[in-house]
Amino acid sequence: MFTGLVQSLAEVAQLIAEPGGVRLVVREPEMAAGTEVGASIANNGCCLTVVEVEGDLISFQAGEETLSRTNLGKLQPGDRLNLETSLKMGDEIGGHLVTGHIDGLATVDQRIDDAEWSTMWFRVPQRLTKQMASKGSVAVDGVSLTLVDVEDERFSIALIPHTLSVTTLGLRKVGDTVNIETDVLAKYVERQLEGSGTPTN
Repeated sequence: MFTGLVQSLAEVAQLIAEPGGVRLVVREPEMAAGTEVGASIANNGCCLTVVEVEGDLISFQAGEETLSRTNLGKLQPGDRLNLETSLKMGDEIGGHLVTGHIDGLATVDQRIDDAEWSTMWFRVPQRLTKQMASKGSVAVDGVSLTLVDVEDERFSIALIPHTLSVTTLGLRKVGDTVNIETDVLAKYVERQLEGSGTPTN
């Protein structure tokens, strides 16, 4: 589990093709110093297992399924991505509970900058907006955020200067693809409503 509080805006050092996927090599000196093989780290919100640590480099393996269903398949050397280590028992939860399992992709539909602040609209399939509500939580590229407005196939978030400066969201522009994980509690509520025969739309 994760909290959606990004710990590092890291750099993609290498992408090495392997049978069945790629090896994603990320440069992050501070995190590498305290990371061991087998640890779970969220990469743009997608939980991956550390397979090698060498100096300031952390390596992960991503299969074809992961690459096709997340924006990790679009990464190139030099790109930035959000990293967060997994929760430990007793850790403070400052964001919201995030599983690291991506529900779908969204496209940046609109970006409205106001001085150092930004409002972003994201276009998503309706199956995902059914699990969203204004003032609820959503993880975008692994960043825990509060939903502002939710429409049938769009939602908006308001971004403070700090979030824009320490996550990939400050780099996002119209047309970019981001990873979306809806709130786990919303998934359970939707499931219960479906089971009871109560309409969810």
